[in-house]
Amino acid sequence: MTTQTSVFSLDQEALELIERKFREKRQMAHAREQQLFRILDEALTEEETWALKYLFAYMPVNDLADYNGELFLSHVRTTLDIRQQIPWGERVPDHLFLHFVLPYRVNTEDIEDSRGILFNELADRTRNLSMADAILETNYWCHEKATYIGSDLRTISPLTMIRNARGRCGEESTLAVAALRSIGIPARQVYTPRWAHCDDNHAWVEAWADGEWYYIGACEPEARLNQGWFSPPARRAMLINTRIFANYPGPEDITLADNWFTEINLLEGYAPTRTITVVVKDEQGSPINGADVHFELYNMAEFYPIATLPTNEQGEASFKTGFGDLVIRAVKNGQWGEQKITVADCERLELVINQYEQPAESWDFDMVPPPEREGDAADAISEERIQRHNVRLEEGTKIRAGYEATFMEEAEAATLAQAAGLPTERVWDVLRKARGNSREIAAFLEERMPEYGEWPLRLLESLNEKDLVDTFRPTLDDHLIGSLAQRGDLAEDIFVAYVLCPRVLYEMIVPYKQFFQQAFAAAESAAFKSDPVKLVQFIDETWSIWEDLQNLKGKGTPVGTFQLKMGDRNSIDILFVAVCRSLGIPARLHPSEHKPQYMVNGIWKDATFTKGMVEQVQLADNGTLRLLRDLSASTDAPAASYAENFTFARLENGFYKTLVYPYGKSDVYDEPFEVEQGSYRLTSGVRLKDGTVQARFTYFTVSAGELTEVPLTFRQTTLDLPVLGTVDRSGTLTSLDGADQTLGELTGTHGAFVAWLEPEREPSKHLIRELAELQDALTELGAPVILIVGDQQWTASFDPNGYPKLPAGTKFVRDSTYELLPGFFSEPPASEAGFPHLLVLDGEDQIRYTASGYKLGASKEALQVLSSVWKS
Repeated sequence: MTTQTSVFSLDQEALELIERKFREKRQMAHAREQQLFRILDEALTEEETWALKYLFAYMPVNDLADYNGELFLSHVRTTLDIRQQIPWGERVPDHLFLHFVLPYRVNTEDIEDSRGILFNELADRTRNLSMADAILETNYWCHEKATYIGSDLRTISPLTMIRNARGRCGEESTLAVAALRSIGIPARQVYTPRWAHCDDNHAWVEAWADGEWYYIGACEPEARLNQGWFSPPARRAMLINTRIFANYPGPEDITLADNWFTEINLLEGYAPTRTITVVVKDEQGSPINGADVHFELYNMAEFYPIATLPTNEQGEASFKTGFGDLVIRAVKNGQWGEQKITVADCERLELVINQYEQPAESWDFDMVPPPEREGDAADAISEERIQRHNVRLEEGTKIRAGYEATFMEEAEAATLAQAAGLPTERVWDVLRKARGNSREIAAFLEERMPEYGEWPLRLLESLNEKDLVDTFRPTLDDHLIGSLAQRGDLAEDIFVAYVLCPRVLYEMIVPYKQFFQQAFAAAESAAFKSDPVKLVQFIDETWSIWEDLQNLKGKGTPVGTFQLKMGDRNSIDILFVAVCRSLGIPARLHPSEHKPQYMVNGIWKDATFTKGMVEQVQLADNGTLRLLRDLSASTDAPAASYAENFTFARLENGFYKTLVYPYGKSDVYDEPFEVEQGSYRLTSGVRLKDGTVQARFTYFTVSAGELTEVPLTFRQTTLDLPVLGTVDRSGTLTSLDGADQTLGELTGTHGAFVAWLEPEREPSKHLIRELAELQDALTELGAPVILIVGDQQWTASFDPNGYPKLPAGTKFVRDSTYELLPGFFSEPPASEAGFPHLLVLDGEDQIRYTASGYKLGASKEALQVLSSVWKS
């Protein structure tokens, strides 16, 4: 029988587990004992002690490397104090507080001591509200602070998100979870790792109020809980999950109970589900324990494992998922078995692991997503509440726009550039991207350009756009001064990209150049620089590998990893590159393989860490892959675009690893790809209007020093061009100058692309981004692009002039009545899908294509249809 304790209602067994894991982590981080654990010598309450031990027990290795104990103690004390102040503090059960309020980390963001800052922003606004209303109010606050924009994979912190006033969905939801936790409301970021019906993913937030979990779209408030533009897509998801840094007992379905985290499956709250059990056996029919079972979904032209689960002693792995198609691949010791399934037809699958060579023939098959479904009926919202909500949205947008108006303007950038004798457009480009950090960046330029000329600007231009928002003068000074001291006779382009630039992958940028220049004796530095193999050997022999959270791989800072003498494989690779650059050795992660490399005499060499054995492979020893055009393809065949409709992957230990190239890379036939020798699979896919993918696997082998030519082919599709209705050409819209124009005057007589937008929402922003990507094709076609915004959707921050890269025929107009919107857009499922509503007209005002809501790739589909019906 267990006894209860007053500390977070944990029984003795739970306390012992935390204590054991805490001691293991403390031993692991012994190299940073003082920085991390001296806080435990302070006068701590019992709650503070166990809260810290709990956080340390499950802390990712990168956090042990990169942060000090004072940060975590401040976080714990602030959180415990807030729990005493908020009106619902006693109503939140201890187990929810421990797992969904106390944690300091949401995603892969940089950790800052922000909880008290966020609490001070929200406490007075939410103190007299119910918990449910406090969730809604917090989301209005988030909307005031930030809105959606697509960006790279690095997740910025909540405070940086506020400084930037925009971010991708993973950053919006990180901000919202941090904000809710700051007022003691249990909250978690939930993901669909990849959609089944379109090529992307999405993150949103679940928050707990008085016994029930609700969902919200972060920074995109609705008038009530459990509502969002992503509700219809979520009903077609194959997995919606979240990770908890603990041994979490549920009650939610547990997908994976790892030693250091628990992954829970939340799909059942959004979509119909089925649990499928995969039984893995050898050729003799015996169950295989410890095989990895990959549940793979087509998305972004690869088969992505939305879950990877180990088999138990009975050879079984079970997974709850939606009613779509999956490819199941079981791997053990480099051998595998594979089968494509339709979940609606399968509850139990037996796979035999007996393959060790890839097939010789190609494989064609369809991947069908779960069908569209209508949601449960909800009570109508009063008109008064809707109006109040719309007012709040407009107010929030104005607040955010007012903050953005404080950013540096082009005229100020021009003055700065002229004073320094630098090109105005380059200086303005950097300051424009820096947004809320623009004055910090400007101060760095003003301070350093007199002594270093153009080099401060060159440093800034070497960074990713997002880096300009959360990189400050001490860091910039370190990399500027530390790099120029090591330039030597390196060519300028090599020096800038591979020595001066501090960015390696997606880690947080910190000062490290002068740190590493002082970390080694002069003789050591000279030896490493004359022969970088010695540095490879030194790191290989000194640093330990520790893998914990998949999504945190490669996020350790170089200095932290160096001090801890431990990190995941990617973080140690980043450490190697950072040390090389600090010593003036050009270094990088290979653009597609992400393997560490250094340059000697103009040749890139791989640094392969193998714990005692260092292997060097020159790119010249690899093979060459040339993709060939399919000359027999029909005119409807898609144009090749990497990660949009094709990828290639190398077979590694029984699993295909997709090679990384820029998204949308289209010059794929122009020059060969330098790749490692090995077995490869080319995946191509054509996504149909209903979300189904016509997939094709093409297998080939690349040999060292040889050219391999592989035709890039797509399955044949027939473009469906039904007549779906007609539009009224005489209907009136209002142009931006206030003049009335008929729809016919706007669309002309050859065909048109027409869309009704809600510019503040993510789905419409995706559509506008896609139109910018199709600028050249639509301009060449000459088709009108009519973008219609209703009065309620025309917010204070929306500026049609802020989209300069749209096709030449683009016009924004206003529609106060929506009388021209075809009637079928008001019927399910289109009405529930929401904006944008897109249609293609032919030259006779006939509707030949429609799409509603969140449907990535709809603009390309529409362009293909428009090109077919266009009459010049």
